[in-house]
Amino acid sequence: MSPTGLFITLEGGEGSGKSTQIRRLAGFLEKQGHAVIVTREPGGTPEAEKIRNLLVQRDGGDWTPLTECLLLFAARVMHVETLIKPALAAGKIVISDRFTDSTRAYQSYGHGVDRDVIEKLNTLTLGDFKPDVTFILDVEVEEGLARAGKRLARDESSEDKYELLGPSFHQRLRDGYLAIAAREPGRCHVVNANGTLDEVTDAIEHIMAEVVKAHAV
Repeated sequence: MSPTGLFITLEGGEGSGKSTQIRRLAGFLEKQGHAVIVTREPGGTPEAEKIRNLLVQRDGGDWTPLTECLLLFAARVMHVETLIKPALAAGKIVISDRFTDSTRAYQSYGHGVDRDVIEKLNTLTLGDFKPDVTFILDVEVEEGLARAGKRLARDESSEDKYELLGPSFHQRLRDGYLAIAAREPGRCHVVNANGTLDEVTDAIEHIMAEVVKAHAV
């Protein structure tokens, strides 16, 4: 493994199966002898987890889309500086459930915040720091929302703020992710998440094996 580590993110709409695939990807890499840290956004540090509660809980507050962006980047700076960068400097692989692409998709494509505003905030807070590789799990909106509904009913979670938004929001979200992937094909890999868990895992592991090989050269 390169001494600079490797930063991987998984992105996708509700019900795309990110959590399961992150666990499987971490296990796949650990079996190869890599030190892996799994984290999430918003969150990953005590400070950022507090901000997470404000953003994703159904009673977390009635924030405007722009205010959501500011909160997300505040949490992201803490996440990057106190957890992600030190882990990468130690040569570890960091896998994050969401990162800046989620802000682009949810707050810009979904809620209408000007894309230039988000990019300026990103540059101001993170400079040129970004993931080495991003997997975008693409699922049909109806299928994704059905899966998310089953998960929320099973887990009795109150993190359902976005799941409660209508299908039109989630279609804009999906379109946004595909547009992000088209702009950065070298970093972003779109994975069809409509299939079985094993099919999605196989696709991710195939790409990941090539990424790790190239990174180690």
